[in-house]
Amino acid sequence: MENSMWLKDVELESESVKLVPLTMEHKEALVEAASDGELWTLWFTSVPNHENVTDYIATALEQKAKGLSLPFVVVEKPTGKIIGTTRLCNADPVNHRLEIGYTWYSKSYQKTSCNTECKLLLLTHAFEVLNSIAVEFRTSWHNQASRAAIARLGAKQDGVLRNHQKLPNGGYRDTVVFSIINNEWLSVKHSLEYKLSRYR
Repeated sequence: MENSMWLKDVELESESVKLVPLTMEHKEALVEAASDGELWTLWFTSVPNHENVTDYIATALEQKAKGLSLPFVVVEKPTGKIIGTTRLCNADPVNHRLEIGYTWYSKSYQKTSCNTECKLLLLTHAFEVLNSIAVEFRTSWHNQASRAAIARLGAKQDGVLRNHQKLPNGGYRDTVVFSIINNEWLSVKHSLEYKLSRYR
């Protein structure tokens, strides 16, 4: 199965958020979203600012054209405001594996139901539409908030890739890898739905 046949453009929506395919037209709105908290200043993440947002989106769209990625902007449904971005990425259509990554939200929407809603949408699509056997999550060893958030989803830590990526400052990133596999999905889904019910 070719990548382009596996990943197809789709809009996903829940009660309060919608995931819409990323385009270059979203660049100003993304910078505005990232300005809430000046997220690009976090050295262990890759959040765009006005200087590199064009390259950020261009890279995402290049990966999409190769069938490796499906990037989205996160839209708050009541206001239509773009509040972040997320991505199905590193697609392996032969083995039916995916990663959910490149996720960030405006500071005002962190620690709300936003992340849980987005992850439930993406995981449902991955396991129930794309028939994935495993979905990975990867984050920096130093990103404690991200590691805790991934664990709260129900993902299990697979391990740590030491010296996994070279950083712009010449150092190296240790990457923590988590995953959810298909026979865990129903219990994870039930847990996420229960968490969302607590917000209502």
